[in-house]
Amino acid sequence: MKTLLLRGLCLLLLLTCMAIHTAQAQKLPSIASKTVGMQKYFGFFPFYYDDETGKIWLEIDKLNQEFLYVNSLPAGLGSNDIGLDRGQLGGERVVYFSRQGPKVMLVQPNLAYRATTNNPNERRAVEESFAQSILWGFKAEAADGSKVLVDATDFLLRDAHDVTGSIKRSKQGSYKLDASRSALYLPRTKNFPQNTEFEATLTFTGGEDAGRLVREVAPDAQALTLRQHHSFIQLPDNKYKPREADPRAGFFGISYLDYATPVDEDIDKRFIARHRLAKKNPSAKVSEAVEPIVYYVDNGAPEPIRSALLDGARWWNQAFEAAGYKDAFRVEVLPDSADPMDVRYNLIQWVHRSTRGWSYGASVVDPRTGEIIKGHVSLGSLRVRQDYMIAEGLLAPYQNGKSENKAMMDMALARIRQLSAHELGHTLGIMHNYAANNNASVMDYPHPQAKLDRTGNIDLSQAYGTEIGAWDKTAIAYGYQDFPAGTDEKKALDEILAKSRAQGLLFISDRDARSPGGAHPVAHLWDNGKDATDELLNVLRIREKALKNFSENNIKPGTAMSTLEDVLVPVYNYHRYQTEAVAKLIGGVNYTYAVRGDGQLTTEVVPKREQQQALQALLRTLSPEVLTLPENIIALIPPRAPGLKSSRELFEKRTGLTFDPLAAAEASADFTLSFLLHPERASRLVELGARDNNLSLQDVVNQLVDNTWKGQYEKGLQEQVQLQTEQLVLTHLLSLAHNEAASYQARAVATEALKDLKGFIASKQRSLKKDSYQAHLTFALARLNRPVTEEVKPSRPLDLPPGSPIGSGYLMQCD
Repeated sequence: MKTLLLRGLCLLLLLTCMAIHTAQAQKLPSIASKTVGMQKYFGFFPFYYDDETGKIWLEIDKLNQEFLYVNSLPAGLGSNDIGLDRGQLGGERVVYFSRQGPKVMLVQPNLAYRATTNNPNERRAVEESFAQSILWGFKAEAADGSKVLVDATDFLLRDAHDVTGSIKRSKQGSYKLDASRSALYLPRTKNFPQNTEFEATLTFTGGEDAGRLVREVAPDAQALTLRQHHSFIQLPDNKYKPREADPRAGFFGISYLDYATPVDEDIDKRFIARHRLAKKNPSAKVSEAVEPIVYYVDNGAPEPIRSALLDGARWWNQAFEAAGYKDAFRVEVLPDSADPMDVRYNLIQWVHRSTRGWSYGASVVDPRTGEIIKGHVSLGSLRVRQDYMIAEGLLAPYQNGKSENKAMMDMALARIRQLSAHELGHTLGIMHNYAANNNASVMDYPHPQAKLDRTGNIDLSQAYGTEIGAWDKTAIAYGYQDFPAGTDEKKALDEILAKSRAQGLLFISDRDARSPGGAHPVAHLWDNGKDATDELLNVLRIREKALKNFSENNIKPGTAMSTLEDVLVPVYNYHRYQTEAVAKLIGGVNYTYAVRGDGQLTTEVVPKREQQQALQALLRTLSPEVLTLPENIIALIPPRAPGLKSSRELFEKRTGLTFDPLAAAEASADFTLSFLLHPERASRLVELGARDNNLSLQDVVNQLVDNTWKGQYEKGLQEQVQLQTEQLVLTHLLSLAHNEAASYQARAVATEALKDLKGFIASKQRSLKKDSYQAHLTFALARLNRPVTEEVKPSRPLDLPPGSPIGSGYLMQCD
């Protein structure tokens, strides 16, 4: 009886709750009555704009249906160092709206952990094991059946792109969003059948502690106004077939853990990122595409830049043609009516900043499959000017007051074509390939290829490549080939990579090439030539010729003479990248991204003879002859003229306002030594030196000391450069001896070298009269006798002016 009574009470309570919920639901007005007088935007998610309140009301007619949410920055800050560029994409997220009583949640499921199975219980077990994220909570304000209306204004007017965080992380100030100075931006708020686009003008205030970088670009550092964009995008259909990733193929992609995988298989699933592309006739050797890939060049890019961007981007059609496609890849100019942030447009955007910096290619990718939905390239506009200035430095073209040498513009535009192709390649899903110089891939970083002609003059006519490379064709074939029905796709993809290997093509990407202690002998940034050592000697000859010709003819008439320093910097440091490439031969280990059974090289130590040749070339960059600027150049450069800003693009100085040739030499020598005695390279030399007949760390240190401290002494400014370089060698040996990142034996070798050097200096000091060299020895002994603890660090040498992206003249990935 008690049980029946209890059940009755529970039933009554349940009916009461349902009645209350129904009553609450009935209290909500209809969507039509709530939106009277508002402007309706029909499309993927219908929405209404209330002009009186400035609000956006979103009609959610697809509850519990996944879609893609992307935020971006259509109007940026203009500071290269902080980032926040015009057109910068934020992260893409698969999300869905879920109604829970009066609340509507925007939910982001956790796609990093999945169970690819038809068993709902297995899927639920994974979903409940890992956190999801609720990105926003809305209140239901009106409803019509399964449709619900919410006020989306606060969601759209928030700092979705984390502008405040970016500025704070850059230590450029503390800001907060000011709602009173923020509003929806209706010209870019639109609706389409498959995507809904919102944009907002946001103002960030504060900035009492604003840094220099903010003050340089903002009209008022206490009020920064930018725009942020929000895109709701219909997810692609299920007809796209993901393609498995292969470490040898050079593609970005997606990965996740699939807990429905059998125990004897890899749980980590990896798929490449690529656009959807299919042949109309997959069985045909050449076929048109079902739907071509179309990119658009920013209509804000001026001529002749715009044409160069178009030309370079169109190179990729060569790769698609090689893969059997006809007219499958097109590049056009963006129509005036188009919104650059609209997901329907693959874009090459021309981005202005206050200082030069990286260009980069980004994409909106379906996190479920790896399908690229939108490719978006950001090209820094100051890059073309940097190449032009490098050409000015090499050619000294302003003889007789004016230049008729079009080689400078030709070189700058050639670089823009290559850069356009390079960054677009990233948006096709392709990684960097730093083992592909000599024009094997546009996905390498190219240094301008200069040569001396028959008359001994510098020739820039072939400074950059003019077409797609063989590796790029391999990558497109791997990523985009559409195979006939019945083809064993894995076998066909393996054959594409095997054919590439047979052609001698290599693929080595970022991690292996960017480390200053890197080991791969051919994976470098900004290098040229089949043989890195030979090319360094060639680059030094080009540099020597350019410095010999350097004069007032390197700048236009009427230009302040102090600007000669701007042009001199990339010429003096012209060998910096090839120096880095040669350093990686020392203690170098060749390897590939081999997989079992493919027959590729796994590891192979660079032969001792090649390492020795590289060391000799590297030691040449430390010679007084190379490091010392001639007197005629030093005399040409006065202190900075009034109105001309000093910047990081110039040489650091220890002499105040006057030009400091010793500081330039110091930075250059330190650059070489930072690679040669890098703790990773030193530790590797110890290990390799103990195996077979390889170059050892002792060999390197002994030759370094012999060519500096124990070399023949020069006179005049070359002597001062030489003494300075010797102190730098001492600095780096001290640093290595006390660097806990180095192996014990590497530190031991450096310590023993310091002991021997101390004895050599002491004996030298006793045999010499008091002069500048005696003072040099006394100072060195004082440094060697100083107790070194964790708190006492070697003095910091001067740095080179910024190099990447190319030349000298900040910082994001990738270029």
